[in-house]
Amino acid sequence: MSTSRQSPEFTRLLTPAEVAAMFRVDPKTVTRWAKDGKLTSVRTLGGHRRYPEAEVRALLDQISGTARP
Repeated sequence: MSTSRQSPEFTRLLTPAEVAAMFRVDPKTVTRWAKDGKLTSVRTLGGHRRYPEAEVRALLDQISGTARP
């Protein structure tokens, strides 16, 4: 059985550091974007923020003016 397909219930979540590296900003900037509603975040049981990879990539594409297939 393959687990490579991702359903809407399961998506890869990125850490603030991973998102910050993609945008070349400080992780605190990513947290601010989440507080401002620019990015959706979920909280881990430990209270840490995580960001849906698909949404982060869509925002990156929107900002850079490119579209992915």
